[in-house]
Amino acid sequence: MLLHTLAALGQVDLFEKLMVVVAPDDDFLDTLAIQNELPFVQFTIVKCGGATRAQSVLNGLHALVAAGGAPNDWVLVHDAARCLVTPEQVTALIKACLHDEVGGLLALALPDTLKNARAGRVSGTIDRGNKWLAQTPQMFRIGPLMSALAAADGAVTDESSAMEAMGLSPKLVPGSAQNFKVTYPEDFSLAEAVIFSRRHVDASPVSKIETTYDYP
Repeated sequence: MLLHTLAALGQVDLFEKLMVVVAPDDDFLDTLAIQNELPFVQFTIVKCGGATRAQSVLNGLHALVAAGGAPNDWVLVHDAARCLVTPEQVTALIKACLHDEVGGLLALALPDTLKNARAGRVSGTIDRGNKWLAQTPQMFRIGPLMSALAAADGAVTDESSAMEAMGLSPKLVPGSAQNFKVTYPEDFSLAEAVIFSRRHVDASPVSKIETTYDYP
């Protein structure tokens, strides 16, 4: 999933730097580098992942600042578990948020009826109007995001939540149902089907999609 993600992000020419945050003992990318099996994408590996998503992101932001990032620079945070994101979706987010005061995130308007549950039974129906499913990437300026995550102390599940806790309202940028988070066993089959369909959109042997996602 990480390789598919890197292949997609590597096609976005608006980035100055790509940084992958992994756990201190994670040697997956090191092993692939030795075997010369990494995608042709320039990125930096930082082994500073924390116990929570928020801590991992905050540690990564500190590493980004140490590498020359400025507080007013934009940063996009993305989950490798959303390995089906496309360069077009990322570019759309950047263009939509570049001149925004706060920043924003890819998200999908909730298409389904939403239920409350109690003891395995429906206890009520929730109005789905104005309900959105948060996705990634999420785009904010480094300084404000660092402050928001530090204040949240790990008690948030995404960057937007941390910014919201600071009284800010991130912008919602329409994403795609295909940009789902691979979470459950059946998600792998669905992701595989999406990748397969993208490979065959263009039968040409030099198809951009085919070369971009040419991983097992």
